Amino acid sequence: MKVVEPYVFHHMDGVIEGLEVQHNLKMYDDVAYLYERKRDDNPIVYEVYSYTQGEEGPGHLNWGLTILKPILSFEECNMTKGHFHVNKDCAEIYFGIAGDGLLLFMDESGYTWAQKVCKGSLHYIDGHWAHRLVNVGDSDLKVGACWSTDAGHDYQSIKESEFGYRIFKRRNGLEFIKR
Repeated sequence: MKVVEPYVFHHMDGVIEGLEVQHNLKMYDDVAYLYERKRDDNPIVYEVYSYTQGEEGPGHLNWGLTILKPILSFEECNMTKGHFHVNKDCAEIYFGIAGDGLLLFMDESGYTWAQKVCKGSLHYIDGHWAHRLVNVGDSDLKVGACWSTDAGHDYQSIKESEFGYRIFKRRNGLEFIKR
């Protein structure tokens, strides 16, 4: 029997490396529309690593990692764009690797709620729920994910109807501002 080395590694204290791993950077200017007030600089806000094998379709999976930086935009916490899945039959699993954050959910009626994200936390995301990560800590928020290759990402719906709350990091703690 032939034994081969793995093609890809997910260093849980680092990133996903190997053949066919995709890496995307989001700069502040790419997502400045998310924030109530715009910063003058253009730092990296988050990175996404993803890996898949096989063709897109039922039964095939993506493996990913998001690293969300601990920056603020005039006290507003850093966040990902957030999305619904195009294919509502596709659920997703997130798992906390490092840092402190929130996973914001929004159902199709606009109702918004959140779960705390921390090292070791597991999060089920129903295919009908929009979802967004928010870094509420002082270090990188690292969150792994596994989802179906045919899920698709609907970012436009979020641009048209944002999540129900903004999250600010104040001196006395987090503040949730209803939109």
